[in-house]
Amino acid sequence: MEISSRRLKLLAATVETAAAEGQGPARLAELVGARVPDDWPPETLRNALPIFRRWHEEHPDWTGWLDWYALRLDLAAPVLCGSAGFNGPPDERGVVEAGYSVLPAHQRLGLATEMVGALVSWACSQPGVRGIEAETTADNLPSMRVLERNRFRLIEPGPGPGSLRYRLP
Repeated sequence: MEISSRRLKLLAATVETAAAEGQGPARLAELVGARVPDDWPPETLRNALPIFRRWHEEHPDWTGWLDWYALRLDLAAPVLCGSAGFNGPPDERGVVEAGYSVLPAHQRLGLATEMVGALVSWACSQPGVRGIEAETTADNLPSMRVLERNRFRLIEPGPGPGSLRYRLP
């Protein structure tokens, strides 16, 4: 499953690609068709990879509702530059929670905004989705701007200290 935007191709992770994350960059690069930088995965994604791997194994039907690889296509050759996705399919309210991360070399170029916009469009076209939520911290202004540029609105403080919860109805 893939989504295209102006500079990116987003590939939905699968059981196979999630497993490849633990096998080193060569196998992942082969599966996604892009160079995998030495600093992959982004710092904010590292602790979540085992969780996503387990969810892929337990719920192979959740493809599209978990992580997506962002491949940057506006360079000489495709490069894995980030990841975005959801924490599973819509809940009983029809809400999905989104997250995103971009490697440092690819930050401040509007790629996160483009990535989130493409995923939001995909999610909103899926049956049963009534809203999308995301969480960031009050000191992460770039992340807040990504959400605001994609029409998310601050709805409440998040559960952790300094965290903020955003929603796109």
